[in-house]
Amino acid sequence: MSKLSNRDVVTGTARLSYANLTTARAGLQGGEAKFSTTVLVPKSDIATKQRLDAAIQAAINAGVSDKWNGVRPPILSTPVHDGDGVRVSDGMPFGDECKGHWVFTASSKNKPEVVDANLNPIINPSEIYSGMYARVSVNFFPYAQAGKKGIGCGLGPVQKIADGEPLGGRVSATDAFGGDSDLPQAPQQYAQAYQQPAPQYQQPAPQQYAQPPYQGQQAYAPAQPVYPQQQYQPTVDPITGRPLTGPVMGI
Repeated sequence: MSKLSNRDVVTGTARLSYANLTTARAGLQGGEAKFSTTVLVPKSDIATKQRLDAAIQAAINAGVSDKWNGVRPPILSTPVHDGDGVRVSDGMPFGDECKGHWVFTASSKNKPEVVDANLNPIINPSEIYSGMYARVSVNFFPYAQAGKKGIGCGLGPVQKIADGEPLGGRVSATDAFGGDSDLPQAPQQYAQAYQQPAPQYQQPAPQQYAQPPYQGQQAYAPAQPVYPQQQYQPTVDPITGRPLTGPVMGI
């Protein structure tokens, strides 16, 4: 049994823009970070547009009875816009990707489930991006906040149907860098430096140590002390035969 209310809509295959489905982000003016995506519904998908209109009307009825004291506001902000017109926020035209589409943004404080065509969870964040095609479950609700009254759009589960050309400046490496003919030429001094062989590391030679003055057994004897030689001094005069009484002999 379906749990969807008359304010819930599951779109047909639509294109996603500003897809913040894996990381919550705050708005340009700050505030609470939320998961969100802008949904581009082709104008050729009349059935989805009819379901959107019916859900928004159901939300308006709930607002009159529960939020706005029984009165529909004369100025009521609604979330679905004509992609061939201008943005309500600044009066500027919508981006080229919005042409031929109905455009609305859905958000949630809780991270939405994102599944593939077989309802298997998509784990790799790189597979979830702006530009892919998906079915989106959304819920419309009335609000009265900061003096403003209108209909908001809550984000539910998302089912990826097919890949598409990425939006928001995402490009492939091939698109970014082109073929070999587009490679920039390196300055000559850098090219010459790249062609020179890398310096080879030289192992330092082992330090040579002097051989000790002996190998195995001691090769020399300790030096003997040298004493000054004593000159012989006779005590008897060899000429007179008498004891020597001075340095002069024969006296």
